[in-house]
Amino acid sequence: MKIPDGTQALIFDCDGTLADTMPVHYLAWQAALQPLGLQFPEDRFYALGGMPTAKIIQILAEEQQVVVPDLEKTTLAKEEGFLRQLHRVRPVEAVYQMAKAYRGKLPLAVASGGYRVVIRQILEHLQVLHWFDAVVTAEDTPRHKPEPDVFLEAARRLAVPAERCAVFEDTDIGLEAARRAGMHGIDIRPFR
Repeated sequence: MKIPDGTQALIFDCDGTLADTMPVHYLAWQAALQPLGLQFPEDRFYALGGMPTAKIIQILAEEQQVVVPDLEKTTLAKEEGFLRQLHRVRPVEAVYQMAKAYRGKLPLAVASGGYRVVIRQILEHLQVLHWFDAVVTAEDTPRHKPEPDVFLEAARRLAVPAERCAVFEDTDIGLEAARRAGMHGIDIRPFR
């Protein structure tokens, strides 16, 4: 992985990029959706990576014409199910090493479609929260990936122009958000 010349800040997605959380998230999804009768095939799960939990539940419910009686309760059940398994999460080593190499040398941010309480706990679990100058989550922007808002907010908080930021991502939705933000997207999937 190489960052482009002239890069002044690095922005990292969290789930699936900095932290290998996706298998644990998928198990939590299955447990939360099963009582509702909602199906969430693994390929669809990866395709929607980067979107907030509540938004994914709404999309699945609409597609499958299932009424979700309490969106907030289902969202909470999924997130709590994930956090109960947080001990299983490890860093994505190549991305972790990139962040480690640049901490203190360039401004660093995490920009995620996840919820703040969960993202902070992941970063604390990996013992890297203190590496980042900004952490931007689903609560911080009205629009979510593939919209560029989360990355633009991270750049604003770092006081670095968008075009001088490099974004590390593991999904097509996230890379599209980086492109729309005018940032250089780095697909980490080949480096897992």
